[in-house]
Amino acid sequence: MPRVSVLIPSYNHARYLPAALESVFAQTYTDYEIVVVDDGSTDDSVAVLQSYGERIRLFVQPNRGTYPTLNRCIAESRGEYLAILNSDDLWAPTKLEKQVALLDLHPEVGLVHTGGYFIDGEGNIQPGNPLGFEWPRTPTGNIIEALVRCNKIIASSVLIRRACFEKLGGFREDLFGSGDWEMWFRVALDYDIGYIDEPLTMYRVHGSNASFQHRRVYEDDVKVRTETIHANEARLWRRANSLQAMRLALAHSYACLGTEYALLGDRKRARQAYLRSLQLYPLRFKSLLRWGLTWLPIKPPL
Repeated sequence: MPRVSVLIPSYNHARYLPAALESVFAQTYTDYEIVVVDDGSTDDSVAVLQSYGERIRLFVQPNRGTYPTLNRCIAESRGEYLAILNSDDLWAPTKLEKQVALLDLHPEVGLVHTGGYFIDGEGNIQPGNPLGFEWPRTPTGNIIEALVRCNKIIASSVLIRRACFEKLGGFREDLFGSGDWEMWFRVALDYDIGYIDEPLTMYRVHGSNASFQHRRVYEDDVKVRTETIHANEARLWRRANSLQAMRLALAHSYACLGTEYALLGDRKRARQAYLRSLQLYPLRFKSLLRWGLTWLPIKPPL
């Protein structure tokens, strides 16, 4: 039985699949299986994958979306540790070796992610922040306040214990692009999070990334904040590293929720969220300013 299952959800990335798979074959840690679920690709992805024969375990399904496909990957896998690799991303050769060592040494850690960098379609490093944010970095430990604020973990950088899914359930299948954040948040409520500060993951940025489909991302983020983060506020106060840190994180989250509602055209809920942010942190002047802007006749930029 393999110790690690590499989970590759595949969809219309025939061009990038060989490089993704070669980055797995090049790993210095070799006790793994590769589970690929093709999610109804319309390009040559299935033919490319079939060419690898028994080197991978391939499953093909009609198109269902990212998170149902990841859950199928989990269901078909056999490893104690599960590593996610999106079919257009890459790994450095020592990634799995270093992550397995950290999880073996720290049973309190539920998942470990890594540093990395953004690359373009040709594999060249992209300077700056092509997706509008820096590569997320966290300390190893309880990072719950960071995940209240925003997603701090790149999916392709994750190695996670199967036990996390067995205890908490899988990815929410109704979400479009924020299901990984929702999952990592649930893990962080019960486990510490590990981080390896080395560039071991390469995230490919191109025009079809889900991150560019703004309205669906805003709708997803509203669901994550209202149905998972703020629905668990009682647990968050108990999990907090400090009450002040949690107060600031929740104030930030409500402010983000207000902006997301505003961008979706729901000004009433936007005002309510901004006011809740101000109740938690009255000196958060940006929340006050944005609350005021919701009264102006400005059309949301969607």
